[in-house]
Amino acid sequence: MTMAHATPYGRLKLAALLLFLSLPVLVATVMALWRVGIPEGRTAHGELAPEVPVLADWPLATPMAPMVSGDWVLAFDCGERCDELSDQWWRLHRALGSDAPRVSRLRVGGVGDALPGAVVGQWVERPTWLESDRVWVIDPRGQVVLGYEPEADPYAVKADLERLLRMNPEAPWQADQELAGR
Repeated sequence: MTMAHATPYGRLKLAALLLFLSLPVLVATVMALWRVGIPEGRTAHGELAPEVPVLADWPLATPMAPMVSGDWVLAFDCGERCDELSDQWWRLHRALGSDAPRVSRLRVGGVGDALPGAVVGQWVERPTWLESDRVWVIDPRGQVVLGYEPEADPYAVKADLERLLRMNPEAPWQADQELAGR
């Protein structure tokens, strides 16, 4: 092959290679712009962003936000099935394993002592948005991100909580503060 024939062939190979390498980007762009091939299903088992005020605005006798600040919070209303729910959410908290220190449990209502690791609050007045025995997952800023019905499957709540913790890893500076005796 002469040098005159090699140049167009080399350019053709380069163009084919560039087209081959840019094809995934083009396909992804088309999928994103026209919403083709993107699943519409959701992954959370609970109600996403329920219409519940931030934790600091809950009508509690003692403000709970400072006691659980910086943590994800598993809050539940302790209504008719208080003992059963307290035990169920305590077991879920223990099942989180090494992520358990990143989650606080907040029991609102009920009588008697709380199980280990739970913070207990009491309603000053029952809010209009409250349904008895509900469960909420609250982010470290106090925003309620997920809400669950009273008969929620604990395994589904655990899966959602683990996903949230995995998608929102602990900031390195927070770990340093814990080591320094925050």
